[in-house]
Parts: sequence; structure tokens; C-alpha cells
Amino acid sequence: MVLNPVISKLSGKLVVLASASPRRLEILTNIGLRFEVVPSWFKETLDKNLFKTPYEYAVETAKQKALEVAQRMPFKHLKTPDIVIGADTVVTVDGLILEKPVDKQDAYQMLSRLSGKEHSVFTGVAIVLCHEREGKDTEFQVVDFYEETKVKFADLSEEMLWEYINSGEPMDKAGGYGIQALGGMLVEYVKGDFLNVVGFPLNHFCKQLGMIYNSPPESPAHKMKRGNCIGADGSWDVVNSLSKCTEHRKTKHPNISNLNSLDSAGKMPIQEQNVVSPDHLKSNSESFPHNIVDLLDGFKASKTLFTASKLGVFDVLSDSEGLTVEEVANRIKASVLGTERLLEAAVSLELLHRLQCGDNTVYRNSEQASRFLVSTSPMSLHGYILHCDDLVWPLFSHLESAVREGTNQYEKAFGKKTENLFQDGYFKMDDAKMRFMNAMHSIAKVTGKDVATAFDLSRFKTACDLGGCTGAMAYEFTKAHPGLSVIVFDLPPVIEMRSHFQPEVQDDRVSFIAGDFFKDDPPKADLYILARILHDWSDEKVHELLSKLSKLCTPGCGLLVSEIFLDDKRIKPSRALLQALSMTEGRQRSAAEYSILMKKHGFTLVHTQYTDNLLDAILCVKEDLNIDNNVSFSTSESADNVVT
Repeated sequence: MVLNPVISKLSGKLVVLASASPRRLEILTNIGLRFEVVPSWFKETLDKNLFKTPYEYAVETAKQKALEVAQRMPFKHLKTPDIVIGADTVVTVDGLILEKPVDKQDAYQMLSRLSGKEHSVFTGVAIVLCHEREGKDTEFQVVDFYEETKVKFADLSEEMLWEYINSGEPMDKAGGYGIQALGGMLVEYVKGDFLNVVGFPLNHFCKQLGMIYNSPPESPAHKMKRGNCIGADGSWDVVNSLSKCTEHRKTKHPNISNLNSLDSAGKMPIQEQNVVSPDHLKSNSESFPHNIVDLLDGFKASKTLFTASKLGVFDVLSDSEGLTVEEVANRIKASVLGTERLLEAAVSLELLHRLQCGDNTVYRNSEQASRFLVSTSPMSLHGYILHCDDLVWPLFSHLESAVREGTNQYEKAFGKKTENLFQDGYFKMDDAKMRFMNAMHSIAKVTGKDVATAFDLSRFKTACDLGGCTGAMAYEFTKAHPGLSVIVFDLPPVIEMRSHFQPEVQDDRVSFIAGDFFKDDPPKADLYILARILHDWSDEKVHELLSKLSKLCTPGCGLLVSEIFLDDKRIKPSRALLQALSMTEGRQRSAAEYSILMKKHGFTLVHTQYTDNLLDAILCVKEDLNIDNNVSFSTSESADNVVT
């Protein structure tokens, strides 16, 4: 069977691959198929235990991937595809399904299981055919199948295992190996379709396309019960059910179904189904307020993260290959029932992985949890998460009062007025001060590199990081710019405790000076850095600080401001808008508003950088103009007057 006749039938059709896999893209490109790539957003969280065989799991995952893209594209991409192709590849050995490893240790366990054994590689493929009806919504029909290939590994030494793992190749491949590259050295033989092991059973796919588009019209394969989807003439004129492939049991009877399996989430195994009206299903989907329900449950997800962090769940899982519920409960000193429910919630949020090791179910940190949630990780957000739980959460529990009164709720939340909370909480109690500094250190570590590399700062030799806290941001600036030295200027109690946060590798280009930037003049520098500073203060305080800096700066001096920038039109979901609800005396601004603010103090915008991190940045330079630095400005700087 040749693909060319099928390609001619696909001419002019919008064919979409619902996968970002470079292997699948290459295989389909090499045969001359013209298609677009739209990766699926379907979360591969189907419960494998609910499927009788591995291929059923792979087929259902492929089907859900393809259906998600087919349903999303008319609304998000404003175009309807003709065909969407979904695929999912799994490796099975000893009754276990092996997908992509979550880390090096997981890759080691997978490859150790495969060493010296024959295993099966299954790829499930789903072809979704989309048909727009005049005056009706799009109908979806699914043809699915699978392919199995047997692969035998040689006996692998520890040295070979780790050499391969450290190459990085296993991390994005099912079963932890890529047969088309370095992983081919591990393989003794292959029985079946080699490309199936790479990630896509091309031969079988071509045969299915031929059966779809080349079956004779009079064939009974063109007729199928459609329920209330039958056309006025009673015909089935989109796609047909397919006869069994004549190959020996590599082909499951291809299943044609529709969207009613989209929300199954693995609650039932794959089975033959009658097609239910896509019109009915789509109207239900459109009428159900998914976004609102997500918001309703949003606080539960946040509290799950906060609680798991506070109890040390991610820390206890960081030094193991996986722990059972009982082991985690014992280490965090919590009930088994409560721990199990917390771990399962964390799995659903993709913070943890649940794995089957023999007879035991164990839990392991996800890659992101290992990097950002373990307290000892270099990029840990642990300190900031605890800060959100201890300080931000109580404030937002009084949001109704904050909105009614237009004031912050520190006194209701903590029994103290704002200024007393700040003084007593952060500067007279070392443990509370340490928590605050941990939070600021966390944010600076995660955002520092992106802010530091946002601009070419080679023209500046000295910088002053105002309110630079532990120096985490300053160290990122010196790493990114070898010719730059940075002075951290912060309050005396903060400078006193900075030793708790010193990096392992010291950099003598970072120094610390104690002072209050409202009361004392900051050190002279070519560049002043204000990261997460201006949004905290009233307009009067912001004016006071910028006036002071303007007087200190000579023409050509730089001012780098890093904040969460508002969307100019205030219509996109925004962390800045949500943060503004804390009702501090300060406020959030867009990049354009910050530019106007800087202009009023003699600084000209050079560049704006959106980092896709927690903080964005703008760089300004001091103008060579004689301006009045005591100029007053309204506290209602309007976005209507912003010029970008």
C-alpha cells in the first residue's frame, strides 16, 4: 500500500498533528504529508489500573489528545481542522506501563527493568475526522488503532546505564530510551515496525487512511447507527466503521466514536460505542462554566500547595526514590488518611507523581516540585510559599472588608495596625524577620536571572540594588555582567542577617551597605535597580524616592525598574490586578505608566522587557535636561494618557 494516493485525497485539507513530538513530526514530514502541529493540552492522567491492556490505555490517551485539539481549534484558533492525528507511545515490561521518566532516578529504574529482557512498545493512534454541517456545529468521528513491536535489550552494565542516562536522551522518551539515536546501542533485536518504537506506526497509519478514503461507496463499511446524528437522507456520509485488519492481532477492531468519551478521565475502558449527537454534547460543554468552576476550586489548590510545603512533603520525598503513604505520614507526623488525600490532591495538581513499584504505590516529586518546592533547592520557592500562607492568605480572607472599606486588613488579620505589624513582625522578631527574608530571597532567586539578562548593561560599571535584601538579585547581575559590581542597599536589620543567605561561591563584586533609602542617600552608582519596590509605596513616597535618585544621577545614569506589569487594557488575567487587592498604600502600574512616571523625574525609557517570569522590567536613562525634581503629580495617573 502506497501513501501517495492518500496524500492526493488530503490535498487542500487542514491536517493537524496533536503532538509536539519531534520524532512524529519528522516521520510524517518525510512522507510528504502537509500538516500543522497543535500540541494537545490533554493532561495524561488516565488511571492505568482501569484498562485491561496497555494498548487500551495508549489508544484512549491518543484519542483524548486528538479530540481536545479538534474541539479547541474552532474557538482558540478560529479554524476547524479536517483531520486531527493523536498518538501515544508506551513501553510495557513485567506488566508495568513505562512512559517518560520524571527524573534520572526514574530513568534508571526503567532501564534497569528493561535490561536483558524483551518488552513491548505500543503506540495508540487516533484519527479524528471533523465535519462542519451547514447551520450546525462540527461533528467529530474517531478512528483508532494500535501497533505493537517487540524489542529485546542487551544486559546493561551500571556504567552503560548511567552513561546513557547522563546523556540526557532518556528524559523525553517513553520507556526512557530513543531507539533511533544513542538508545539503539542498548537494543539486541526488534520484531515488528521499527518506526512504531520511534513513536509512530507509519505503515499501519497509511493502511487506515487507505481504508477511510478508498473504501468503495457501496461497501457496508460506510453505514453505521448514528442515533440523532443521522442526516436527513438517513445516510452516513462522513466516515465509516472499518472492517478488521487482516494482520494477526496487531490491529484491534478500529473504533469509531465521538466526543462523549472526552470527559471520561479514564473512568471506563475503551469500548465500542454508538455515536451520540456532537451538537448536544457541544452545547453542554459551552453552557457549563468551566472557568468559573476552576476559580471556585482555586483556593483549594493553593491551600494544598501551602499545606504540603508547610508539612515538608516535598522535602521528605526529595531524598528517596518514592515513599508509600504510610512512610510519608510517619515522616511528616500526620494521619495516614489525611496524608493520602493530600498526596492524591498533589498528584492531581501535577506536583507529585504516583508510581506502582511491585505491590506498593509510592509517591515522588515531579520535576518542577524537585526544582522549586524542595526547601534546599537552589531555585526553591519554599520561603515565598510559606510567606503567602502566613501573611497573604490571612489578608485575603478579609477581602470583602478590604473592598468595602478600601483599606488593607492587617489589623483584622493580625490584631495590629500596618506600621506596627511591619516593625514588630519583621524587625523585632528574628524568626518572623527570617521568614520574610526567606520569602524575598525565594522570589529573587527565581526571577533574578531573567531580570539581570533582560538588557545589555555593559555600559554600566557600578550598580546599586535598593532594597536588595539578601543579595540574591545582585549576584545574578554580576553573573550576567562580568564588568559590573553591585552594592546592596537595605535596612540595617536586613544587612545584619544577610550572612544566612550567602552563596556557596562568593563574589567580591557584591557588597552590602546599611541604610534607609527614604532617609539616607544611596551610594553613588551608574545604575540603580528597583526590583519589587515601587508597587509597595504611596504615590507620594514613590515621588520622594525617584526625586532623590534623579538628583543623584548624572546624565546617562540608568534606572532599572522590575515589577509585575499590568496589562494596559486591564483585560487579561493578571497577577498584578490580584496583588492589588491586598489594598496596600501602593498600587500596580503598566509598563507604559511606569515609563510616564520615570519621564516626570527626568528618566527616558530605553527598553521594556516582558520576561514570562514573575517580574518584568524596564530600563531608563537620565536625560540631560534641567527639570524641576520637585514636580508634583496626581495620584490618579490615568492609563488614558499613556503613550507607548
